[in-house]
Formats: sequence, C-alpha cells, structure tokens
Amino acid sequence: MIQIDDKLISEDIFAESFVCNLTKCKGVCCVDGDTGAPLDKDELPMLEEIFPKIKSYLRPEGVKAIEEQGTWIIDDYDGGYVTTLVNNSECAYVIFDEKGTTKCGIEKAYEDGAVDWKKPISCHLYPIRVTEYRTFSALNYHEWDICSDACTLGAELKVRIFQFLKEPLIRKYGEDFYNTLCEAAEEWEKEYNS
Repeated sequence: MIQIDDKLISEDIFAESFVCNLTKCKGVCCVDGDTGAPLDKDELPMLEEIFPKIKSYLRPEGVKAIEEQGTWIIDDYDGGYVTTLVNNSECAYVIFDEKGTTKCGIEKAYEDGAVDWKKPISCHLYPIRVTEYRTFSALNYHEWDICSDACTLGAELKVRIFQFLKEPLIRKYGEDFYNTLCEAAEEWEKEYNS
C-alpha cells in the first residue's frame, strides 16, 4: 500500500493495466452484480434533484423502479447507499444504445447539457473501489472477470489503472492529489523494476 495524505492506495492501481473495452463487454458491469452502484451520502440529494431532468433519458422500466423504490436504496448486504435496480438486476439509470451496449442515462443527460453532474463517482472511478474508514480512505483495484477485455486492452495500450482514471481521480481528490499519485507511481516503478 502507498499512503498519500489520508489515503491508502493499493499498488495494484500502479501495476495493473486497464482501458474499458465496451465493444467487447457491452458495459455488462452496469447490468451484472449483486447490488447497485455504491453512492456517497452527498450524492443522494443530487440524484433526487436531477431525477426530473433525466427522466426522459431513462428506460420506462428504470423510471418505474425509481418511482417505486426511490432514486437510491440501502444495500441489504452492507447497509450502504446504492443505485436503484430494475428487478434486482441492472441499474435503473442504465440505457442501451443501438448496438446493445449499456450507457448511463445520467451521463447522457450530462453530455446533452441537461444536468451538470456526470454520474456517481463510484461508476466514474471503476475499477477502483473506495472504502471509507474513520481516519482514512482505501483505494483498491476491484478485479472482476467480466473486465478481462479491459485488462487486455490496457496492456496493449500500456495504460495503467491510475492513468485510465485520471479524470475521475481529479474529480474526486483534486489535481494536486493526482500529481502526487503520478509521482508515487514513478517511484514505485523504479523500486519495482530495481
């Protein structure tokens, strides 16, 4: 683990390669899984606020699930906040393009200028999962077999996880943190290769 301020970062984030390969996986991470996408507490009012603005972007079954269950739910597994699901399956905010690839309805609304919030930070940061503890945050690589094509593409392009996730890491922690992370990655690389 590498420590930067009050954050512990798994060395896997420096070591592993990753670039989402939607042409291969079709965004199945938004459909498979045991629960919705993790949400920060401060994202809950944001989802409630933007729902009327993004409703027209969502599928009818997603709208129905949100209207019945709410814009977010509490996860039965760990009691955390997560996005609402359609029939305990895909995220209620998921939409599909003409090729059957999943997209985020929130992100589509953001791209169109309908809202100024891109999507939940846990989705933007994936495959990094952040666990908040009382005195520190842990940033870990969530390895999932459905992302094997992303690992292959990342290796071909020579892009490490922290590089692929530059934008969301800056969004979450700021540019200074990201620059320090890059410096730590360089030091780690020197040590690892010595």
